[in-house]
Amino acid sequence: MKKQLYLMRHGETLFNVLGKVQGACDSPLTNKGKMQAKQAATFFQENQIHFDHYYSSTQERACDTLEIITNSNHFYQRKKGLKEMNFGRFEGESSELQPKGSHNFETFYEQFGGETARDVQKRICHTLLSIMEQEDHQKVLAVSHNGACFYFLNSIWKHSDRKIPTYFPNCAIFIYTYEKYQFDLTDIIDPSSKKSIL
Repeated sequence: MKKQLYLMRHGETLFNVLGKVQGACDSPLTNKGKMQAKQAATFFQENQIHFDHYYSSTQERACDTLEIITNSNHFYQRKKGLKEMNFGRFEGESSELQPKGSHNFETFYEQFGGETARDVQKRICHTLLSIMEQEDHQKVLAVSHNGACFYFLNSIWKHSDRKIPTYFPNCAIFIYTYEKYQFDLTDIIDPSSKKSIL
């Protein structure tokens, strides 16, 4: 029987609004970010989606998003493997200083003490695989980050005729099935509009 993984991006943060680089560093959810998390909770409720296990990145913005969704009524585990990419000395700086083009994320930040894209992809794939391989994990919710979610999606993307999405709204919900060490993307939902963004 196929399992399901619901992987989410956190809600909007102060650094998102200010246009600052936010990877390993953190900033609080804005009021809008909190509302986005509540909209995600409503999406799950309206679609009668119930989870048996919950996980979050160790970063505050992800934990707070999950706690709003669950109304702090469920135990969850924090996993460092779900954290966002570390941008090294670019952390907290204006995003305008970042080089343009997704190819620059591959190895650029390593020279500044950050991670490579491969580093991020390897750790999030390992983390999610180890989570979903547990027998009692049939339907899991995990809150992570834009870059981390992208690199995971990139690792399992099977549509050679379609361009892979590179940006996802805050609280975007990635719906995956899991069976025999294989993840398949079912949909990506923006809970604010309740529509697919694929």
